[in-house]
Amino acid sequence: MRLPVRATLMLLIAALVAASSPLCAQDRPPRPLDAPDLKIPPYEIRTLQNGLRVVVVAQHEQPAVSLRLIVKAGAAQDPMNKPGLAGMVGALLDQGTAKRSSEAISDAIDYIGGALGTGAATDLSFVNILILKDSFDFGLDLMSEVVRTPSFPQDELDRVRDQALSAMSVNMQDPDFVADAVIGRLVYGFHPYGLPRNGTPESLPEITRDDLVTFHSTWFAPNNAILAVVGDVDVEAAFAAVTQVFGSWQPHDVPAALDAELPEPTRRVVLVDRPNAVQTEIRAGHVAIARKHPDFMTLNLATKILGGEGANRLQNVLRSEKGLTYGASADMDAFKLAGSIIAETDTQTSTTGEALRLTIGEFQRLVREPVGERELMGAQAYLSGSFPLSIETADDIALQVLNLLFFDLDVKDLETYRDRVNAVTSADIQRVAQQFVKPNRLSIVLVGDASRVLPQLEAVGVDNVEVLPLSELDLTSPSLRRKGPLPSLVPGR
Repeated sequence: MRLPVRATLMLLIAALVAASSPLCAQDRPPRPLDAPDLKIPPYEIRTLQNGLRVVVVAQHEQPAVSLRLIVKAGAAQDPMNKPGLAGMVGALLDQGTAKRSSEAISDAIDYIGGALGTGAATDLSFVNILILKDSFDFGLDLMSEVVRTPSFPQDELDRVRDQALSAMSVNMQDPDFVADAVIGRLVYGFHPYGLPRNGTPESLPEITRDDLVTFHSTWFAPNNAILAVVGDVDVEAAFAAVTQVFGSWQPHDVPAALDAELPEPTRRVVLVDRPNAVQTEIRAGHVAIARKHPDFMTLNLATKILGGEGANRLQNVLRSEKGLTYGASADMDAFKLAGSIIAETDTQTSTTGEALRLTIGEFQRLVREPVGERELMGAQAYLSGSFPLSIETADDIALQVLNLLFFDLDVKDLETYRDRVNAVTSADIQRVAQQFVKPNRLSIVLVGDASRVLPQLEAVGVDNVEVLPLSELDLTSPSLRRKGPLPSLVPGR
């Protein structure tokens, strides 16, 4: 039944997007098609005696079970002098345990036709397993083994670190990557959200096996974790199995939540010099609100109007009207303690100043002018129309449920999502735009040929530009400049 649902939704979205086009010469927008029924499977949440929070969702459409466990610690918990530590822990969770080698773990999950993934994000670390229903007990045991008894073998640490350094060497030649890294640092400053999640050339070689063990023993505890079991299971049997496998996991106190202060939105313009570059990467943004903020939904819609999927203001102006780029967008990240709004595009070197001027202008317009009914309907149609696609499978549902629980939100929000999206008004959009969007305090990053870009910035009134050679970029320095020579990023040298 999957294809017909997708097809119906795409038709719905296409119809509404077409209705928002200036070519559609109608006085009033057409009435939206009836939204397809949305059924959220019943769920039950319990907390084990050791503090592990468990949610079980029975969904019997497919003979599969998704297990997703998150630990409430990620890159934001990296020590200041060792960014990249949480990422290394996440990458090595399934690379050896007290019972099995990396190869044995890989062979075991392959043998049952399942999939295993581990890693770390900004606020959390995770272990995911997708298995057929008859391998549920095995999957649960393997997850417990990976989460509770990783061995962090030195040879695997060396291998993963070398891979990370090699990837870093490649990424630093990618202007898109560099622009993303620098804007994150400008927006969040020295708050842990602003430090490089994947580490630096200086920090990765300093991370030891003892660091991994310490991070794991500090943060990995049942009272600091949430487990979602979603799929073709009996609810009571699933809780019983989880209790049997994870019930002996001993809790302990974990450090208090972060108390680092977030910076106020601040105007800072950084031009990373890439001599002879034919294009310029452009980023503009500032810090915004956390995921749990009551205005998250409304500000997210405002951001979609500015630069969301499909037709949006940045795309219309920069691409359709001016032909300056192949793509322009804006997105809102929302973490546990804060978030950000960041617009991005790229353009030819010769049109950098004009593209940046127009980008800033769309931030100003969002604050200055109420959004039209068609624009709002288009953004609402995208969010509400694409939502069913995000809960199609057991794995999708597990992810959505865990996200809500992690951010201390009500799981019932899934059932009311579309109603809440469609209840937002143009006045709501203007209110949050005026409250949270700060066009005069945008941090701006450009990665391109400074000799040709700098005069254009001056011509469009963008001053106080910091020009920085790519070879001197250091995201951990207040000036963003490296004081010493760049360490070798090639393993073994």
